[in-house]
Amino acid sequence: MNHLILIASIGSDLAQTGRETAAKFAWDPAHFFAQVISFSIVAFCLARFAYKPILQVLAERRQRIAEGLDNAEKIKQELARTQALHDEVLDKANVQATKMIEEARAAAARVHEQETQKAVVQAEQIIAKAREATAMEHGRMLAELKQEVLTLVVRTTAAVTGKVLTAEDQQRLAEETRRQLAA
Repeated sequence: MNHLILIASIGSDLAQTGRETAAKFAWDPAHFFAQVISFSIVAFCLARFAYKPILQVLAERRQRIAEGLDNAEKIKQELARTQALHDEVLDKANVQATKMIEEARAAAARVHEQETQKAVVQAEQIIAKAREATAMEHGRMLAELKQEVLTLVVRTTAAVTGKVLTAEDQQRLAEETRRQLAA
């Protein structure tokens, strides 16, 4: 119960303080209600003509920002897709370039092999011609040698016998010498 008395005394003190403050500031209920009505009219006008358009502009701006973010995300995805296509094209180009290089190397190896074979064939032809020329030269030299030997035999025989050999004697001696050289 003491609490109720205490609260009642505080309530009466507050009421007294409120009346003193109102008297000090010259509070007039008629002016107060007029100010409340004026404030309500101003608040309504601001809400209707200022806040709503501002809120609408803010909503539109929020929407444009959201659209911009969506567009940025779409652009980012498009850029990633384009980059992937670019990388794919580069990979294909690298594969084709590698293939072309390998084909060029293979072609160069084939050409090298063909040229080597041609060189070998030409070398063999040169060797064969040289052997043929050597054989011909050998045959010619052998024929000259035989002719020289025959001439020497005929001269030696003529000098040893001391007589001049007739053509028939020279023929016979040449035949005998040929037979001996052939054997």
